[in-house]
Amino acid sequence: MFNMDKGDGSIKYILTGEGAGTTFTIDDSTGDIHAIQRLDREVKAQYILRAQARNRLTDRPLEPESEFIVKIQDINDNEPRFLDGPYQATVPEMSKIGTSVIQLTATDADDPTYGNSARVVYSILEGQPYFSVDAKTGVVRVSLADMDRETRENYTVVIQAKDMGGQLGGLAGTTTVNITLSDINDNPPMFDQRLYQMSIPESAPVGSVVGRIWAKDRDIGVNAEMKYSIIDGDGRDTFDISTDPTNLFGIITVKKPLNFEIKPSYTLKVEGANTHLDPAFRHRGPFKDVTIVHVSIEDVDEPPLFDSPAYYVELPEDAEIGTMVKTVSARDPDAANNTVSDPDKYFYIEITSGSLMTVRSLDREEVGWHNITILAMEMNNPTQIASVSVAVRVLDVNDNPPSLMHYLEAYVCENAKAGQLIQTVTAVDPDEPLGGQHFYYSLAPEAVNNPNFTLKDNQDNTAWILTRRGGWSQQDQTVFYLPIFISDSEQPVQSSTSTLTIRVCSCDQEGNVMSCNAEAYSLPASLSRGALIAILACIFVLLVMILLMLSLRTHRKKPYLCDEEENVHENIVRYDDEGGGEEDTEAFDIAAMWNPREAHHHPGKMRQDMLPEIESLSRYVPQACVMGGGSGDSNVHGYVLAKLLEADMDPCAPPYDSLQTYAYEGEGSVAESLSSLQSGTSNTDHEYDYLNDWGPRFKKLAEMYGVLETNSPPLW
Repeated sequence: MFNMDKGDGSIKYILTGEGAGTTFTIDDSTGDIHAIQRLDREVKAQYILRAQARNRLTDRPLEPESEFIVKIQDINDNEPRFLDGPYQATVPEMSKIGTSVIQLTATDADDPTYGNSARVVYSILEGQPYFSVDAKTGVVRVSLADMDRETRENYTVVIQAKDMGGQLGGLAGTTTVNITLSDINDNPPMFDQRLYQMSIPESAPVGSVVGRIWAKDRDIGVNAEMKYSIIDGDGRDTFDISTDPTNLFGIITVKKPLNFEIKPSYTLKVEGANTHLDPAFRHRGPFKDVTIVHVSIEDVDEPPLFDSPAYYVELPEDAEIGTMVKTVSARDPDAANNTVSDPDKYFYIEITSGSLMTVRSLDREEVGWHNITILAMEMNNPTQIASVSVAVRVLDVNDNPPSLMHYLEAYVCENAKAGQLIQTVTAVDPDEPLGGQHFYYSLAPEAVNNPNFTLKDNQDNTAWILTRRGGWSQQDQTVFYLPIFISDSEQPVQSSTSTLTIRVCSCDQEGNVMSCNAEAYSLPASLSRGALIAILACIFVLLVMILLMLSLRTHRKKPYLCDEEENVHENIVRYDDEGGGEEDTEAFDIAAMWNPREAHHHPGKMRQDMLPEIESLSRYVPQACVMGGGSGDSNVHGYVLAKLLEADMDPCAPPYDSLQTYAYEGEGSVAESLSSLQSGTSNTDHEYDYLNDWGPRFKKLAEMYGVLETNSPPLW
């Protein structure tokens, strides 16, 4: 290409490729290539360029394009660098000389294949004589023996890396290595005191902390962890020791209750030992230490102390008042006096001797157990109080007589025969003998030879009531009273007499009661479902009939209105007895009220407002008989009744005339009317003897009216 160039400027040179125009340029006339920018091998080590010669006039290539490579030659322009610095390293204390600590590597950006620009040599600038560095490998090693962490723990080492093989003119870089000595168990523990003085009150409960001790160890971490134990001393059974959660301190606690009066002080021999040992340093042992702990017990003003935590006493219920139940004893450890009191109402306790006595009669059937709390207090310090419970069991004594289990009312059918069972009786007794109750039954002495009934003791705490005859009749006698004598088997024997009421009743062929107070015994305990449905159906029909009657009555009252179109509010209530004006001087003749019948029999005095049928209406009202020449009250009564009947029959009478609802009732009943009207027509006392004929259901009513049977039948 250059051979064709005649120097006349007809050839033009063109440069293309990496960095053409930016890093490199070409003279288009001469073809000289120049660098127009600073070159850095560490950024780009070589460039690939292409050059071509062209005719300047025609721009036609004179030869093919040529490619060439431009390599950048290295110079020592980069110092070594520690990319990961500064560094942290750890090495155990007491390590031997030459122990490797850490390896450092410095990086040089220069070309390691060209000259010595990238050949690095390591050296130590700071940290001697404790550590050293290998010049070629960069390994930091221990250079001083027996370095003690407890003396010095942290070291700072400065390492230099220099290129050019360390020769003069080479570039250098430095880094820092922080080296820490790790702990090993090379120091035994040691108590900071040879004797510990501690104290605790005697009232401290079990588990209370007495104090804390510490066997100091210059080591740290697991190498300083301790285990404490009591190896000797008179308090090894009274106290205990444990290690706190940090495993450094020993905690002394109470193992058994303390008592100043028994033992005021204790001595403990305590050992503290490391739990993690290093076999390489056993020769430095032993890794444990011993100290003495003296514990003083402080006196406390304590409450009195009973000789037993609780008392149990048995006492018969017939014990006399003042009987000594129990003697309780309370002592004061502080040698003070004591007072004992009992808040219960059945017992009394002597305050100095502690004798518990009864002050009230006991009854096991009322209260079977008495739980008493006895208090003891110091005379000099009443705030110091102790208490103890006394359980008093009241023993049973046979002091209650037996009696029938409940009130019994038996019955005997009129058709009963001799020897027929009519009732089984059972007795109860509130006493509870150890062998169980056993009752004896018999008829009372006054009824032993009665001809009607007999009693059979079944020897199983029950008895049968049997008939002695047949032919019973309610007409002869309806009630029999049978006294039954009952006794128990305990000493002293208790007995009682209970009366059994026996009624004579009418019964059917199956023996079911038909009429008497004992009817309830034959009735079923509950109604069947069919009977209940029948009763409900009857009630429903009855309600329908009542509603129908009310409806008919309402419809019947509607035509009673004299004038339906008349305004109800303008109705004028008309009374037939109103006067005729000023000329009527008979309008309020009291004689008509006293004797309405005479008023109708005097034609000359006939009132215009009296209806003529008063006489006929009066026949429906029973007139009272006039006793002793006539009674004004009776005449007025009859007249009022006549007016009431008249108002009832009048369809135009006002509906609010409520007097029409009062009338005589009960004329068809055996008991006749129960109304108080006409009760004063007779001055004689009523006879109630007929109540005796109404049966046993009206017996109580007959007794209330003083009706007594003149000839009472025998009780049995």
